[in-house]
Amino acid sequence: MAAPVLIVEDETMQQQMLVTLLRRKLGFGSLCAENGREALNILDKDAGQTIKLIIMDLNMPVMDGIETLKIIQQKHPAIPVIMLTGSQEITDAVQCMKYGAIDFLSKPYEADRMAITVKNALKISTLTKEVSRLKQEKTGTLSFENLIGYDGGLQSVIFIARKAAASDIPILITGETGTGKEVFSKAIHGESARTGKPFIAVNCGAIPAQLVESTLFGHEKGAFTGATEKTVGKFREAEGGTIFLDEVGELPLDAQVKLLRVLQQKEVEPVGAAKPIPINVRIISATNRNLEQEIAAGNFREDLFFRLNVLNIKLPALRDRKEDIPSLAYHFVERFCSQEGGIPKEITQDTLNDLMQFDWPGNIRQLENVINRAMVISDGNVLNMDSNLTSLTNNQNKAVRPQTASNNALDIITHDGVFKTMDAIEQAAMAIALEHFDHNITQAAKALGMAKSTFYKKMKKQSDQG
Repeated sequence: MAAPVLIVEDETMQQQMLVTLLRRKLGFGSLCAENGREALNILDKDAGQTIKLIIMDLNMPVMDGIETLKIIQQKHPAIPVIMLTGSQEITDAVQCMKYGAIDFLSKPYEADRMAITVKNALKISTLTKEVSRLKQEKTGTLSFENLIGYDGGLQSVIFIARKAAASDIPILITGETGTGKEVFSKAIHGESARTGKPFIAVNCGAIPAQLVESTLFGHEKGAFTGATEKTVGKFREAEGGTIFLDEVGELPLDAQVKLLRVLQQKEVEPVGAAKPIPINVRIISATNRNLEQEIAAGNFREDLFFRLNVLNIKLPALRDRKEDIPSLAYHFVERFCSQEGGIPKEITQDTLNDLMQFDWPGNIRQLENVINRAMVISDGNVLNMDSNLTSLTNNQNKAVRPQTASNNALDIITHDGVFKTMDAIEQAAMAIALEHFDHNITQAAKALGMAKSTFYKKMKKQSDQG
């Protein structure tokens, strides 16, 4: 069993009391160490970062609590520490808090007080991590070391990306939907000379075709009907920093021509403007499409492809980096808790093993959705994956064995014998496609021969009507 609490206590009876208390009051499993040195060895071997809290005695042989606390703050600063002591000296408490303990309890402690202290420590820890992550993303200082898989399944691509970050060349990030292309581009930006400058992300597939030019390059007041005020556009918003063009393969051909000019001339021309405006922006683009095939089909300009694809970085699918699944799962548990409240739930080793058996066609995004659903339906403090695993098995089987026509059949006549409208038939087809592709909009739209932007608009229309 993966144990989220490490108890560091040299008295066996005190150890067992805490183990029992945590199991009965909170449903948590525990690991035990008899001194600081043993505790540090356990932490160093915790590759999956399953330990979320340390409860440690102040006075121990071999290595005492204060010395151990100092080292933990250096090597494992994200893990909260609750200190215990049989002393009533206030100076002990002050010293522990000074060196980073999140709380301090005197023995003998009340069981309810300990349970509340543990809950609060875990809540504060998850909130602190999420605030730190959001701050790094907002300030443009996210680094490769912040990425889960930095020393695992992402090592090879990070090696290339680190070299790319040192220059200003355009980068094209490819990979399946849900592999984390935007987060990876933020890390490239954070490791570059433009760190701390604006990072502007644009989903090219979500922009209505008639608004692509003004969205990207801006427009003057009165340039077209509805242009009631001047806008600078996404490229000028990113001045001095980085613009991330997600799903760049979705851009219409006329917008591709203008983007090519931006890359060549280092300037944008707002709609209705008298002259172009110089810009200083680094371009990172991403796509899950095969752009060579799109070029052959006449959907993407070859000259633009060569300009964007100066350096290609292909992110691996989650099925090709399964060693990162445990860390990702715990990360999503903590993120859910920080956003929705509550304390992290324990993930058993059996559950982690089950999660690693799936191919994850939806990649990291699908794993996050599964963990979020499990957090909602699970009772107690252990993550219950039973129903989620059944759903995953069914979805994976559907991906391997296409459904029969009877399972996909569209009824075009109501129970009353009346033909359905084309809108209703289209809505039903979209729903079937979404279900088949596990709510992957890009794949569903492609299967129906529909542009993703059109698919989004029709979904929004259905939502508004509903």
